[in-house]
Amino acid sequence: MQCKRTLKFLMLEPFYGGSHKNFAQGLISHTRHNIDLLTLPARFWKWRMRGAALYFFKKISFNIKYDGLIITDLMSLADLKALWGASCPPAIVYFHENQLTYPLAPGEKMDFQFGFTDITTALAADRIIFNSRTHKDEFFSCLPGFFKMMPEFQPKWVHEAILHKSDFIYPGCQFQAGTAVFEDKKEDPPLIIWNHRWEFDKNPGAFFNVLDKILEKGLDFRLALLGENFQKVPKDFIAAQKRYKDKILCYGYVESREEYTEWLKRGSIIISTAKQENFGISVVEAVRFGCIPLLPHRLSYPEIIPSCFHGDFLYKDETELMEKLSNIISDYKKIRIKSKPLFDAMGCFAWENIIDRYDEELEKLSQ
Repeated sequence: MQCKRTLKFLMLEPFYGGSHKNFAQGLISHTRHNIDLLTLPARFWKWRMRGAALYFFKKISFNIKYDGLIITDLMSLADLKALWGASCPPAIVYFHENQLTYPLAPGEKMDFQFGFTDITTALAADRIIFNSRTHKDEFFSCLPGFFKMMPEFQPKWVHEAILHKSDFIYPGCQFQAGTAVFEDKKEDPPLIIWNHRWEFDKNPGAFFNVLDKILEKGLDFRLALLGENFQKVPKDFIAAQKRYKDKILCYGYVESREEYTEWLKRGSIIISTAKQENFGISVVEAVRFGCIPLLPHRLSYPEIIPSCFHGDFLYKDETELMEKLSNIISDYKKIRIKSKPLFDAMGCFAWENIIDRYDEELEKLSQ
């Protein structure tokens, strides 16, 4: 049997936090190839897109021969390749998100240049990978409308030029494949988990609004408010800390992976009210460790949750979310036992089940 060659790659991550950090660590620790990693901290994303290429250009060791370059979306690959010149190795770009479809923060106006940076990065790439089919489809469905905003000389050729070298691969998750460990949840009342970023696009206001209505119905619960907060604490969480102070068991980001996993294992229910989600590592991990999900029937969630569970665990609006949450709290133990096949199903996203796809892409890139 022919022995496959181990290749050497350089990975540049301009926003080393959250799902970007999770992905970089997982890929490097599971691939059979060697990957050098250069990073910038997870803050000031707009300035990363504008200037990260200038920073990395001065940090790269040009005396090392790389078989390929791996970057993620919050930087300009076109700028980097212009600086690097003809000796730049072939490049693959992984889109965690894109600035054509990302929702704007309240009061924010769209800066079209960030969308064009995504487009020129994709054009400069030899290969483009999105983190879900939903994300890929939304990006390409948005392109025609984006170009129509140009008053003339619209580059309609770009769509096909990018599409033919694009695909999607789910990010791997940091748990074992196979059958989920089904532990007996002892939390009573049920422990509701929030393990998403503390930012506007995850729509925490809707989450806390539903919890208020649950309390009005006389139902009880406990809360673990996990998830990363990159700058200042949003007002919704400050208010929630006061309002639910007797119910909150954990408030704030948990640095330790082991401690974070223990909270997921203790958790009973994972809720998302997100406006934006291209994959959903936090949800997949929570469900894998035994949390019953309640997720919007949109974004990437219908893709990552098997269709046979959509009726039970996806909701169309806040009213339906409240109704389904009330039912789960009222009959938690029975519903959790019924959910065991869903916990098992998340095993398909374990890195050991995903990594071969990435290794194949990296090997093709270097050919």
